[in-house]
Amino acid sequence: MPPRIAKLAGLGAFGACGGIVAVFALFVYGTSGSGSPGLDAPERFLAQFAVGGVLLALLGVHLVLARRLLALSRGVPERA
Repeated sequence: MPPRIAKLAGLGAFGACGGIVAVFALFVYGTSGSGSPGLDAPERFLAQFAVGGVLLALLGVHLVLARRLLALSRGVPERA
């Protein structure tokens, strides 16, 4: 992969991390307690915990890929 493309892809992966955090913040805001009936406290915790775990895994993969792509753009040799 050309270094310029690798750098752009790495920066894009970091940008996707910001989007993932924003999606989780929006989800937490949407499921937060309000005056209307809906999720009670245990269901809210379980939903936020489950969605948070999935998004945390996605965030970790994006961070690893972004770091690897930026290292590739700088010319760091690949590990075995």
